[in-house]
Amino acid sequence: MWGRRRHHDNDDSSYKSKNLHAERRRRQKLGDRLLTLRSLMTKETIIEDSITYIKELQTNVNILQEQLFEMEASAQEAPEPRKEEVDAELMKKFGIQIGVDVAQIDGNRLWVKAILEKKRGGFTKLVEAMTYFGFELTDTNVTTSNGAMVVSSILTGFHCDTLLHVEHTREVDARDH
Repeated sequence: MWGRRRHHDNDDSSYKSKNLHAERRRRQKLGDRLLTLRSLMTKETIIEDSITYIKELQTNVNILQEQLFEMEASAQEAPEPRKEEVDAELMKKFGIQIGVDVAQIDGNRLWVKAILEKKRGGFTKLVEAMTYFGFELTDTNVTTSNGAMVVSSILTGFHCDTLLHVEHTREVDARDH
């Protein structure tokens, strides 16, 4: 019987061994499937959270668009004054008056101080006009404040007739004010 038992024990251990390997494989597959399920659940949670966040953002966008439309509508009802109008109002508020002062320095040179409304391109137009009348601007200083632009410059005239014309313009300007 010892032989049988021994033989039976060997068969039993090989039988246990087969079951043991099968059980290990089954457990391994089950564990792998649980990990896969957990990762899928985590991905699902991430996707659900993302969808919720996107919906919140869409709600915020809609609210902000409504506010923007309301602001645009109210802006259309009461248009803002143009920049030039604001500058002119500032000049009046501070008592700044438009004017030109001219003084002859010597034969063909004048010192000119002009107080103008501060407007886009105003200085450029002034320089173009002076050049047209045959003057060269040197030692020019431009200052802006409270809606006004003060330009002071030395003008050199190319023709004496032009200088006399400027003096005449100054006298006419003084009579008009």
